[in-house]
Amino acid sequence: MSKSSSNGRRLRGAVIAASAATVLALAPAALAQGPGGAPQKPVDAPTTLVFDKNLSDPTDSRLSVFKGTKLWATYRAGSGLKVTDDCVRARGWLPNGNWRIKLKTPTYNGNLIKGYAIHLEDMKCSKGTLTRTEMFIHSEMNRDGSAGGTEPRRWDGAGDYKSNGCVKLNPVDIKAMFRLLDRADIGWPTHLRVVS
Repeated sequence: MSKSSSNGRRLRGAVIAASAATVLALAPAALAQGPGGAPQKPVDAPTTLVFDKNLSDPTDSRLSVFKGTKLWATYRAGSGLKVTDDCVRARGWLPNGNWRIKLKTPTYNGNLIKGYAIHLEDMKCSKGTLTRTEMFIHSEMNRDGSAGGTEPRRWDGAGDYKSNGCVKLNPVDIKAMFRLLDRADIGWPTHLRVVS
């Protein structure tokens, strides 16, 4: 990816995060007025997760953490099996939109996904022809976060960014992201914003 393309994607992510932060901040700010319209304690800037899909290579997309408009971290992430149709079950990338975070845990113990995982709400694909279910932000690891000995528990490199539609991170990156979001001055977002 060229440097200008990377800078453009970073700028687009910042604009999206700023828009989301404004929408999330304005409603509570309007409600946070005392009698006579006197302002109360200012509303803290929300934390936003933005997954920016790379049309030319969905397995080389970016997941970014913003606090208000400030970019705190960006990680390489993949979604799908290089299929950009979000209505293809188990192969297409994650549909655009605001995905509510249902669960976050470093010890998930599903049939396929284990360890550090963020479970997302179900959402219809862009054509409305099917609902994408069991979508996560995850990696390849054992339930305790350690490296497994065989697939799908062992991270082997760039080929492991492929997924059945979930957002997939390197184990080192997802652990770093959990540490960042667990910080009191950052905090966990309520949604993942997916854009392309």
